[in-house]
Amino acid sequence: MGEAQQADVVVVGLGVGGEEVAGRLAQAGLTVIGVEHTLVGGECPYWGCIPTKMMIRAGNALAEARRIPGLAGTSQVTPDWAPVARRIREQATDTWDDKVAVDRFTGKGGHFVRGRATITGPGRVRVDDQEWVASRGIVVATGTTAVIPPIEGLAGTPYWTNREAVEAETLPDTLLVLGGGAIGLELSQVMARFGVQVTVIEGSDRLLAMEEPESSETAAAALAADGIKTRTGVRAKHVTHAADGFSVELSDGSTVTGERLLVATGRAARLGGLGLETVGLDPSARFLTTDDRMRAAEGVWAVGDVTGNGAFTHMAMYEADVAVRDILGQGGPGADYHAKPRVTFTDPEIGAVGLTEQQARDAGLDVQVGYSSLPSSSRGFVHGPGNEGFIKVIVDRSRGVLVGATSAGPSGGEVLGALTVAVKAEVPVATLQATIWAYPTFHRAIGDALHSL
Repeated sequence: MGEAQQADVVVVGLGVGGEEVAGRLAQAGLTVIGVEHTLVGGECPYWGCIPTKMMIRAGNALAEARRIPGLAGTSQVTPDWAPVARRIREQATDTWDDKVAVDRFTGKGGHFVRGRATITGPGRVRVDDQEWVASRGIVVATGTTAVIPPIEGLAGTPYWTNREAVEAETLPDTLLVLGGGAIGLELSQVMARFGVQVTVIEGSDRLLAMEEPESSETAAAALAADGIKTRTGVRAKHVTHAADGFSVELSDGSTVTGERLLVATGRAARLGGLGLETVGLDPSARFLTTDDRMRAAEGVWAVGDVTGNGAFTHMAMYEADVAVRDILGQGGPGADYHAKPRVTFTDPEIGAVGLTEQQARDAGLDVQVGYSSLPSSSRGFVHGPGNEGFIKVIVDRSRGVLVGATSAGPSGGEVLGALTVAVKAEVPVATLQATIWAYPTFHRAIGDALHSL
């Protein structure tokens, strides 16, 4: 091994968060080493947000076409996966080639290293036979990987994760999905709209178990309308695979079969094998705990999925900004998580921000709930088919502000914007109730929910 080279910062992992940190620090004139063993850009552009939303856009177009009868004439729809797969390859992923992203980073003055990094001590990082000493420190941005549950018989079978589902050039006739969270439901609905017979298996007693019960009901009804079978409150006990596909024995004694099996049972931070113990951190921890400047230890920052604050691109970008400002000594606001937004891109979309009703009650707040149904709003009535949804607002009565909200509907993620601002800025409920909401819009239902208080 040669002599260790000097650098200002080493960024381990160039997914969304790491790429943002590394690029901005390089632009600021620092000597930055960026290390990535797969693709620069990470999960989001290649196997996550971007290609899956292309899939969802295609599935939603089919659903809208099927809503034409009784609304605007007659329609016959013939799904074809080929243009979707082609768009993912040509427009989203360059067939899973990251040359553009690498050039973007090096064009900002960064030094790119392909490989797996090992932290060997404070400020010290090794990749193969190269070692760097970072005078300012290390940024850990290694992201998450799909959790594969220890189900008897599962290991060694050709199951799918989100990666294989996104890379599929042809769709199966039947699909089993383990996991009724956002990833499982988004992919299930797309596949069903393209003619796949889908069965979702969820161990909790409801889908989207982390969200409001009303969100779970809305999602369940939407999936049922697309012909998806859902099995909640049961777990996969045993998996077998043969030439004709998968057979899964469930905890209630029943068996389900499918040509393909998608495992979407959550994600876990990639922390093992990094050498975190050499900087006083626990490599067996679920996540890296950070302060409000994204510091995990002396000279170590962590951003993105590894912090456990939500595996979302928008969280990674937010935390990257906080870390960059701290490393450059620029000050500014620290990380604040009371208004975390998230959207499940099913149809209807289910957007949420801040606390759910249950979380607010568990926190001991004096909770008041406002609710309005989207189909009973003027815009919902006009919209007709596909108008399912609702607005739910969670008020801390003692302070007179929203601490959480959910917006489900055809534009649930977009309507969430106003609610995110209200929760983040702690806009008084009285001010929101005296706001003029444009008519007839989906977002006007926010006003209805506030007046129901």
